[in-house]
Amino acid sequence: MILLIKLIKESAIFAFTSILVNKLRTILTLLGITIGIFSIITVFSIVDSMENQVRTSVESLGDNVIYIQKWPWSMGGEYQWWRYISRPHPQLYELEQIQRRSKATEAAAFTTFTTRSVEYLGSSVTNVSVYGVSADYDKVQFFEIEQGRYFSPFESHRGRNVAIIGSEIATSLFQNKDPVGRAIKVFGRRVEVIGVIKKEGEGNIFNSHDKVVILPVNYLANILDVNHERYSPMIIVKGYDNVSAGELSDELTGIMRSIRRLKPQAENNFALNEPSIISQGLENLFRIITMAGWIIGGFAILVGGFGIANIMFVSVRERINIIGIQKAIGAKNYFILLQFLFEAIILSLVGGLVGLIFVFGITALLSALAGMNMLLDIKNIILGINVSVIIGLIAGFLPAYSASRLDPVVAIRTNR
Repeated sequence: MILLIKLIKESAIFAFTSILVNKLRTILTLLGITIGIFSIITVFSIVDSMENQVRTSVESLGDNVIYIQKWPWSMGGEYQWWRYISRPHPQLYELEQIQRRSKATEAAAFTTFTTRSVEYLGSSVTNVSVYGVSADYDKVQFFEIEQGRYFSPFESHRGRNVAIIGSEIATSLFQNKDPVGRAIKVFGRRVEVIGVIKKEGEGNIFNSHDKVVILPVNYLANILDVNHERYSPMIIVKGYDNVSAGELSDELTGIMRSIRRLKPQAENNFALNEPSIISQGLENLFRIITMAGWIIGGFAILVGGFGIANIMFVSVRERINIIGIQKAIGAKNYFILLQFLFEAIILSLVGGLVGLIFVFGITALLSALAGMNMLLDIKNIILGINVSVIIGLIAGFLPAYSASRLDPVVAIRTNR
């Protein structure tokens, strides 16, 4: 153990001496390792950050939730739109049928969507997402009421002129005032704000409630045709915890076919979409991006590996007399082998650590400029260190082996 520590210490001294004495040569040699580690770990950090963000957004779509819509979701492959274009959109009365017939459904909600301007006194916000939702919307979608409350069953059923707004709407219209109890104008009509949704931020890329106004669908039905396809109507169904997504899907398929009176041989004229479709499609995408990161960084690391091998052959040549003396006074072959192997590993590790420092800088910069929550996590740090060590081990083995096999007499007499 003591011998191993001495070997590592001596190899480290030789490695850092090589860096100090031959700065330009060493920097150019290690640049390949630095660029390779930087490329690979940067791609992995970006992919991990995007994946975490996407997973968070998919989770916001609901757990054990199925979306009944006209169009099926797709994450690749040929999309046969001509098969779906003549399908009807979900209707509000179909929600009532599902609630009455389904045994696996814990909650179900009808939603419809449009965009409008929202006004309060002299302030206004344009392109606001206005949702008309039924009573159980808060049970099938994840969001948190920060101020006020959700619709009561009475308000939802009677279609009262009440609204729940997103945090961005609250900030834009009311600044530091409490929005609850105040009246805003939507569709030119006054509605009372009864709740404000907690800020979700840019991390939720699929279903953010920051810039929304949510109204009871029965109130919105007095203003526009909530069943019309231009307002993207859909039904969101959440199953009980002890009911699998497959069981829920099978039951809903039977109910929807019955509601729409489809013949046994007729294909479904509705889509049952699950958030897992998005997750699986994005996993394939991230896998391709990760592979591309390995390929791009791999070439740089390969060049860096050749550079390490080259500098180690030069190092062996420069210290050939010292090797001869070491062997003449009893140094074993493995001692010489390990000495140069450790030196190659330390050189490669220095290049890898510099690459990791650059990754830390770029992730911090992207987090600040792009608003993404990007972190250089411990998993990627360990990966970068391991790759550096492995490259140093592979690149340094042949020079180290050739040094260990030198004849001491020949080595001492050799002129460099």
